[in-house]
Amino acid sequence: MPMILRRLKKYFFSGLAVFLPLSLAIYVCVWLLNFTESLLGKYLKPLFLEYYDFYFWGIGIVCLLVIILFCGFVVTQYFGRFLHRAAERLVLKVPLLGTIYPAFKEIADFLFRDKANQIQQVVLAEWPSPGVYILGFLTNMTSSKVSDKVGLKLLNIMIPHVPNPLTGFVVMLPENRVKFLDISVEEAMKIIVSGGVINGEASVNAKQDDDLDAP
Repeated sequence: MPMILRRLKKYFFSGLAVFLPLSLAIYVCVWLLNFTESLLGKYLKPLFLEYYDFYFWGIGIVCLLVIILFCGFVVTQYFGRFLHRAAERLVLKVPLLGTIYPAFKEIADFLFRDKANQIQQVVLAEWPSPGVYILGFLTNMTSSKVSDKVGLKLLNIMIPHVPNPLTGFVVMLPENRVKFLDISVEEAMKIIVSGGVINGEASVNAKQDDDLDAP
């Protein structure tokens, strides 16, 4: 009987390791699709039903994609860039909206623009105390207006949160407290998201062990 219980326990946790991430990924994707559809769908549905006598799920997503593509096309043109800058200046003058907009713009730039222009390198930062290291991303040199106050050359290091590396905070560290790593941003992201469970070297060693065990 104990042997059966141990096997059932092994099967349960092995199945959970497969089922949980897959089900959560599907849940998040479905939620995102429904949320995206609802952005325009709740306005388009009554109009379609009134004028065309039909509506099906997904029209809101298609219309939103068309709007996004159109906006992308416009802002990549000379006149569109001029119009975009003028609209931004106008928005920044509006009370409250002018305070909120820059924060959302920074988030959008970080998420959707070329990461190579934002994250320059993966680093090991000696932080928060000497002898303690944490994975981080070099994003830029610290402004001289800040570094001159302490008389040191500082680097802007983004310290990501676990398990969501898209959020975190910025620390400004002297160069001698930063070690540059020869790993990609994607590898660092995997380590952070997994809480250190996924490790490039460990994965290689595990594969080698599997190869040795194989008949």
